Amino acid sequence: MAVAHETTHEDHKLSWIRRYVFSQDHKIIGIQYLMTSLFMALIGGTLAMLIRMQQGWPGTQWGVAKFLFPGGFTGDGVLKPDFYLAVVTMHGTIMIFFVLTTALSGGFGNFLIPLTIGARDMAFPFLNMLSYWLYPPALVVLLASFFVAGGAPNAGWTSYPPLSAVPAAAPGSGLGQSLWLISIAILIVAFLFGSLNYITTVLQLRTRGLLMTRLPLITWAQFITAILMLLAFPVLLAAAVMLLFDRHAGTSFFVPTGLVVGGRLLTHQGGNPLLWQHLFWFLGHPEVYVLILPPMGIVSEILAVHGRKPIFGYGAMVLSLCAIAFLSFLVWGHHMFVSGMNPLVGSAFMVTTLAIAIPSAVKTFNWVATLWRARIRFTSAMLFAIGFVSLFLTGGLTGIFLGSPAVDTYLHDTFFVVAHFHFVMASAALFGLFGGLYHWFPKMFGRMMNERLGRIHFWLTFVGIYATFFPMHFIGIAGEPRRYYSPQMYEFLRGLHPLNVFVSLAAFGLGLAQIIFVYNFLHSLFRGQKAESNPWHANTLEWQAPSPPPHGNWGAELPTVHRWPYDYSVPGAPDDFVPQTTPVTAVPVAGGAGDDPAGDSPEHA
Repeated sequence: MAVAHETTHEDHKLSWIRRYVFSQDHKIIGIQYLMTSLFMALIGGTLAMLIRMQQGWPGTQWGVAKFLFPGGFTGDGVLKPDFYLAVVTMHGTIMIFFVLTTALSGGFGNFLIPLTIGARDMAFPFLNMLSYWLYPPALVVLLASFFVAGGAPNAGWTSYPPLSAVPAAAPGSGLGQSLWLISIAILIVAFLFGSLNYITTVLQLRTRGLLMTRLPLITWAQFITAILMLLAFPVLLAAAVMLLFDRHAGTSFFVPTGLVVGGRLLTHQGGNPLLWQHLFWFLGHPEVYVLILPPMGIVSEILAVHGRKPIFGYGAMVLSLCAIAFLSFLVWGHHMFVSGMNPLVGSAFMVTTLAIAIPSAVKTFNWVATLWRARIRFTSAMLFAIGFVSLFLTGGLTGIFLGSPAVDTYLHDTFFVVAHFHFVMASAALFGLFGGLYHWFPKMFGRMMNERLGRIHFWLTFVGIYATFFPMHFIGIAGEPRRYYSPQMYEFLRGLHPLNVFVSLAAFGLGLAQIIFVYNFLHSLFRGQKAESNPWHANTLEWQAPSPPPHGNWGAELPTVHRWPYDYSVPGAPDDFVPQTTPVTAVPVAGGAGDDPAGDSPEHA
């Protein structure tokens, strides 16, 4: 039966549409996720430029922009306040849900999980295809909100009620807000299909000899992320449906009694807007780690491969991933310190918030220890991995301030918060995405990306991120709130205008730097140097398959695993890398059995 199954995969013939459009091949689906996410990143990045135009030069007439966004600018080219709030809302929504989550989990997760565990495909290929094909309808529904009466939603990416619950509350509270909720609900269903598939695949389809303690850290990260998604996203799905009922069915989950909108007393009774905050942030904070755990796995792989050194503290790295995932469900209240919660409850959330820094610090220490005395190859992927550690550390340190209720009361909803989450979540996750693309591009497409352009892209992006977001800490400490259309209307904020201009100029430079990546990506896709199957001399299973891997990934036989994935620079080995498929009897394990969590005894071979 096994031979027949393998032959089916090896000889499978598909039409072009079934192979590249409605594909059930995990590799094609992963690339579809990545390509669609990169397209959405262009839209989200363009919206970010509009935000910085307004922050740097409020009230300026932008002649060209009014033709590109005719509904968002006045006749003389000035950005409208309601459109500005819609841009802020849609930028956050697109980048968090439709770029970083989909690219890092949907893209890399789909492409890498079966390859790194020696499987031919996902456990449920049809469900996997369905998970992707719910993604395009979700983004179409989301973007359609720009073109409906009232425009796109402007309640922020968090969509707090009652602004998001009452259609008459504001221009963006109409049909655009309903489309936002429908889009998020569709996307969550896609995420749930994918996470269920990932968990089942890792638990059931590992190849012979691949114990859980021999999984690469990227696979561990995707596996734990899938568990987070499976447990957290249904909460927001339920909240979105409840909010739609409040808007269109007359229910009162989130609309309080006695609310007056436009001079009219609403008939809703008994709702509580804070219920939405609890439900949203119960998903919202695990979502931070849905974005950051896959880059942590990516960076761990890159540091070991391009540092030619075993990852330091494999067991501690796995346990810290598990600890971060567990604690992420216990910290959502620190987003609500100013909501009127009991100070004792706030203190409890402060403790859990600070506690989650411990496993994060363990990972940072282990990454630095891995780099210590390593034989580093400063490839583009390695530079982005090191940059990730820097950004994650910077953002993590500022998180300590926001984890204290007394300090957060002042800094809440200022640009300090914008700076914090753009470092620890957005920029760090983006560096993990870039590092992963430079590292696995040869495996995905069989070609190499241009390393010189990659290094230029890194340095311009690294400097651009610090120049853009680091000054926002000072802007926030000075008291400038985020999402304000024109802070210069307040006299005490006018002195910050030169700093806002500098930030905007840095943001434009950061945006222009991404053109280098787009050119490098597209040019390498068609004209890049042909890649060998293992150009980085890595140990994990995906590098033992051809580049790009064929349908079914492997030939007649699945690979057999004999060792952990980080045997680099093993004393006595003929090369500085020993693939997982190399028998233990052929080459000793690095440093003995103590460095291989699975050991090197015959029962593990």
